[in-house]
Amino acid sequence: MYLIIDIGNSFVKLAVFEEDLLKSKQVVDLNNFLKEVRTLKNKYLNIKKAIISSVGNLTNSDTNALSKLFDLTILNSATKLPFSNLYKTPATLGVDRIALVCASIKQFPHKNALIIDAGTCITYDFITANNDYLGGAISPGLRMRYASLNNLTANLPLLNTEIPKSIIGNSTKSAIHSGVVYGVLNEIEGNIATYKEKYSDLTIILTGGDSNFLSKQLKSSIFVNSNFLLEGLYYILKYNSN
Repeated sequence: MYLIIDIGNSFVKLAVFEEDLLKSKQVVDLNNFLKEVRTLKNKYLNIKKAIISSVGNLTNSDTNALSKLFDLTILNSATKLPFSNLYKTPATLGVDRIALVCASIKQFPHKNALIIDAGTCITYDFITANNDYLGGAISPGLRMRYASLNNLTANLPLLNTEIPKSIIGNSTKSAIHSGVVYGVLNEIEGNIATYKEKYSDLTIILTGGDSNFLSKQLKSSIFVNSNFLLEGLYYILKYNSN
């Protein structure tokens, strides 16, 4: 059994895999995650190996504590990966993006793939059928766009994400919903169309916290998988265990 630890800025995702099956998944507070990890260790006695992906805060004491519990892999730019990384600044490539690319290789082998992760930021990552990672793009996510309109202006309100009733907003609130949501949808559709001009045999994967919200409104044919990052981390851990 394998433990996956995905550390964000405020929360931690914990997942247990056995024989390629996701046995357990939970989201816990960053301040309490070690306690929850120990609980999982006691529940699943066969967990021997673990991997950490951290885009948030991970202290040396946390790492040391985990190292005492498991054979631990810490994902970084030096980790052995199943693809050629052609990113010009590999040390700055987010570990979450690395995991997503690995998941696409595992689930869609020998395919040109565009992985779209719709979370705090929207990231686009492209891997060729020959397993060459070329890079992608980063743009603001839905919540960041709503927040920036509120933070950087004097009078615009902060709204919760909502599907617009029409592309034509006839009030300030409806205009914000139209601008933010259709802006993101048109950006995603536009990026997909641009990639398809060069790679007609393109596989598109949508993941992240806003994937379900956006997938209902996108016209393009896509695969939606909210666990894609966790599955990628699991694949990396197994790849480094052989």
